[in-house]
Amino acid sequence: MWNDFNNSDNQASYDLIPNNTLAKVRMQIRPGGHDDANQGWSGGYATKNQNTGSIYLSCEFVVLEGEFARRKIWSLIGLHSEKGPEWANIGRSFVKAILNSARGVAESDNSEKAQNARRINGLKDLDGIEFVAKISVGKDQNGDGKNEIKFAITPDHKDYAKLMGNISIPQQTSNAQSQTASNNRPAWAQ
Repeated sequence: MWNDFNNSDNQASYDLIPNNTLAKVRMQIRPGGHDDANQGWSGGYATKNQNTGSIYLSCEFVVLEGEFARRKIWSLIGLHSEKGPEWANIGRSFVKAILNSARGVAESDNSEKAQNARRINGLKDLDGIEFVAKISVGKDQNGDGKNEIKFAITPDHKDYAKLMGNISIPQQTSNAQSQTASNNRPAWAQ
């Protein structure tokens, strides 16, 4: 019977993913409903903490492959803090690394193509992005261990290609297809 749980299985317990584990992940943004047109934050992706005034992306990362496939990790990416620019700068650096990882761009590459790869049209471009992450172990508000993602692995890393797989930009085959494909590809891929 549905209302008697005495014969149900015990809750599964998961150990933390070991510190410094590298894995390919997909980032999903849990919308918080905060928009600020002056900052380019639209679509309700940002979250504002009403107590502190901080603004962030509330992210869920799903491990896509390997031993920890389908495990989820939750972390925040800072967009603004009333205390000063440091939190937002850390968030911007992390997003830059995510874009470098997802789009196969070396950190040292400053070509026009690389610069375009580091641009987004809005926060929605980050929702669903796949990249290689370094999973760490931090502490939750109770002092217990929890997994976090605060670092993206870029093509400069020796294990990047093995973990990320093939990064390719669609190839055009004819002038007509080329024009159509060019118009449909994101700016960073052109």
